[in-house]
Amino acid sequence: MRIDIPDGKDPIAYVWGEMVPGIGVAASNFSLAVYAHTTLGLREFEAARLRIAQINGCAFCLDWRTERDGLKVEEEFADAVVEWRTTAAFDERTRLAAEYAERYALDPHGLDEEFWARMTTHYSQVEIVELSMSIGSWLAFGRLNHVLGLDTACVLPSGATPSGERGGTP
Repeated sequence: MRIDIPDGKDPIAYVWGEMVPGIGVAASNFSLAVYAHTTLGLREFEAARLRIAQINGCAFCLDWRTERDGLKVEEEFADAVVEWRTTAAFDERTRLAAEYAERYALDPHGLDEEFWARMTTHYSQVEIVELSMSIGSWLAFGRLNHVLGLDTACVLPSGATPSGERGGTP
């Protein structure tokens, strides 16, 4: 970890809540709002979220699985996200969510008219804005946690650390 955490303190709560409460609490509320207020389907939401987790290399984000109404994506879903271009496991909306996440993170200037024509065929403008804000949240906060080394110290709601049991919603 690149930040000193006092003994007995939860790394995320300490860094986000105590070190910079004016920023961290607002960032945390934004991050939680992405999960609490999404209108996107679980598969497209998770395809974008997992693609960003893969790009960021955030151990916590890679182990996380969003749960809605007791449902999670299948265990093989993360592998399909890596192969979003060719997988038969995705419909067009899910494939576009993974593609958008990747291009948003790695080549935002390459989002050309052809891409936007495909997006607007499958997503409403409201959904595009929601997906954009969600991707921005995951990119920023997952990368922040990874860069500061917090991602390997996070504890999932189940009490497991990354690479252990999968968690539910935050």
